[in-house]
Amino acid sequence: MKILLLSKYSRMGASSRLRALQFVPFLKKEGFSVEVNTLFDDRYLDRLYTKGGRSLFLTLRCYSSRLLILFKVGSYDVVWIEKEIFPFLPAFAERVLAFFRVPYVVDYDDAIFHSYDRSNSYLVRKFLSSKIDVVMRHAELVVAGNNYLAEYAVKSGASTVEIIPTVVDHSRYSANNLQDHEQLVIGWIGSPSTQKYVVQIKIALKRVCDAYGARVVLMGASPSVLTELNGLNVEVVPWSEESEATFINQLDIGIMPLIDGPWEKGKCGYKLIQYMACGVPVVASPVGVNVDIVDGNRCGMLASDIDDWQRCLDHLLSDQESRVFYGGNGLRAVENTFSLQVQAPRIRDILVRAQNRMKCTAD
Repeated sequence: MKILLLSKYSRMGASSRLRALQFVPFLKKEGFSVEVNTLFDDRYLDRLYTKGGRSLFLTLRCYSSRLLILFKVGSYDVVWIEKEIFPFLPAFAERVLAFFRVPYVVDYDDAIFHSYDRSNSYLVRKFLSSKIDVVMRHAELVVAGNNYLAEYAVKSGASTVEIIPTVVDHSRYSANNLQDHEQLVIGWIGSPSTQKYVVQIKIALKRVCDAYGARVVLMGASPSVLTELNGLNVEVVPWSEESEATFINQLDIGIMPLIDGPWEKGKCGYKLIQYMACGVPVVASPVGVNVDIVDGNRCGMLASDIDDWQRCLDHLLSDQESRVFYGGNGLRAVENTFSLQVQAPRIRDILVRAQNRMKCTAD
């Protein structure tokens, strides 16, 4: 079986790495042929992350390269798409695939449709607000990272929808057994675009850090966040795929604050799953899939406002038994559900089903 994977980013992009690229070695071992076509390369991402801007020249070059690969889609059994083929263009490519009966599977790990239907640009809303509906409707199968995304797919007219959580390669992580650290550590892992959520709970972090002599460590945040967190014992460390597990193993508590907005409802709780893979208890905002992960697996606590955040952090910092209890539950949840080892066979079966569904329709 020949698969064309149209990922948005290289491994440098978390969504591409986690939702598709990490499954490729398993698929190849299963005898599948997988060709990966990355839309935005490392050069593009490096400029985006360091300079915060997009180069028109690099964007056009990336789009041109993708357009060329589409002339070969007929030689593949299934096309596996991350989100959409061409961001901020109409769904003409997906329509063409459907017209020529090239089966495709499309995957979503966030509410990308809100980039269009809630855009500040009138033109984007007018011409692209229903784009993702079209992409989902023409897909043989839609893979969604949580219920919010799955419900949108169903409303869009998708014929088949499967929910697969964002997962970790469990073999890359090891439980820290909540070793006694000289200083208690509250940790967060993310990117400059999401560090704003940490800033919003600064008061709670400051209160508990002062009370327990704890410190906060942020992986992947911009150094500029230190100014916004002035007065807090905080450290920023650079992100790298290789150092994620080592970083999390240093934590006593992992946090995932969010606001309760439509975009946030589409998030798949990957930070929480990473913390859980190391047996670290979590505190999270009760938004979207966070509720299912935290309450459903009893791996931590949910905090709605500043007082809640202070209460939850205070409880876990003061009670090692609670940290061990929640951390152990989280670790078992990863072993049983939120791992590459558990979900990779489901991805394999979905791709096979997409091919078979198209064959059956043709017959």
